[in-house]
Amino acid sequence: MTMDCCESRTSLGTTRRSFLLSGAAFAAWAYIPKFARAADARDPRLVVVILRGALDGLATVAPLGDPDYAGLHGSIALAKDGPSAAIALDSFFGMHPAMPEFARMYRDKKAAVVHAVATSYRERSHFDGQDVLESGYAGPGRVQSGWLNRAIEALPRGERVSSGLAIGPTTPLVLRGAAPTVGWAPVNLPNAADDTAMRLMQLYQDRDPALATALSQGLKLDKIAVGDEMKPKGGGNAVAAMRQVARGAAKLMAADDGPRIAALAFDGWDTHAQEGGPVGRLAQLLGGLDGALAEFESGLGPHWKDTIVVVATEFGRTAKINGTAGTDHGTGTIALLAGGAIKGGRVIADWPGLANGKLYEARDLAPTTDLRAIFKGVLHDHLGISERALAEQVFPDSALVKPAKGLVG
Repeated sequence: MTMDCCESRTSLGTTRRSFLLSGAAFAAWAYIPKFARAADARDPRLVVVILRGALDGLATVAPLGDPDYAGLHGSIALAKDGPSAAIALDSFFGMHPAMPEFARMYRDKKAAVVHAVATSYRERSHFDGQDVLESGYAGPGRVQSGWLNRAIEALPRGERVSSGLAIGPTTPLVLRGAAPTVGWAPVNLPNAADDTAMRLMQLYQDRDPALATALSQGLKLDKIAVGDEMKPKGGGNAVAAMRQVARGAAKLMAADDGPRIAALAFDGWDTHAQEGGPVGRLAQLLGGLDGALAEFESGLGPHWKDTIVVVATEFGRTAKINGTAGTDHGTGTIALLAGGAIKGGRVIADWPGLANGKLYEARDLAPTTDLRAIFKGVLHDHLGISERALAEQVFPDSALVKPAKGLVG
């Protein structure tokens, strides 16, 4: 097990990388873009989901048609047929069976996969990888603002609403600014469930009692204290937390005066040991993510048609499994896109192959797509942010990374 993994395991419980309920946090900034009142009546919404710990993209969307895949992923490799077979996306790629809702959206052309994708970061530290992913800078610098916050500042000018919501120990970096320019109301979770529920109720009881109740139930802390309970792990708590937080967020975002842009962060994806194949630890986590996407679809109702959810992680995992039936820190992985505004039904990939000579540093899926291009494509075509602002302000010094075209339907 690498030193970075040990650093991650020992310090996640006490730093901003830790998230209650085995890894669930939510933050939203309220903003109504100007084009919400345009003639076409579009009222776009954007949700960014960060999976902290590094997702095994080869296990989530398996390249079943690659002749080297099964041998590298060994006992946890997915198969085209048999018990718990992968869900076919096309003739080459298969979806993990724990994500039937995403697969359904894919068939309905409301979801897509970007494979062999990565940030510009090429080392294997969770902390630095997450800083790059969320800050939008080319390298780690632990800056205090995130690219999504800067994207909000670059939006076409329109009417802003005065409240947002942040639930968790801290606002995720991706949505953090050195000086907030949009109003927001943080909920800093203490160690007492009653106090948390009370503060949530105070914020939302008058406006929406049902929402306040749902949020407080989703964030009960009676079994969360310190030590092992704060460490990321798979299982029922994480799965339930993902769905509950997404349900509350969707309800907020469905309101006429609710936030249009949100960020969620889910922890616990560091699968060094006993990752599992069609069933097991990763399958449980993917089931929670799948459920969260379904909650957004149902909770947003008619607004789903103008919604995009982007799911990303700091880096991938090794192509070959290790001696404990898990995978170590890698490079290339996947990004998932879902929502009624996505031009879906496809896996977007310049596939590099998994043969020995094709692997990055002889161990990882080689990245062929810059994740910033995906973010830029969504921000440009969905929210109307100019390419210049994306290259200079949102993702500084990234002019050579062009926005991906054709992601928005």
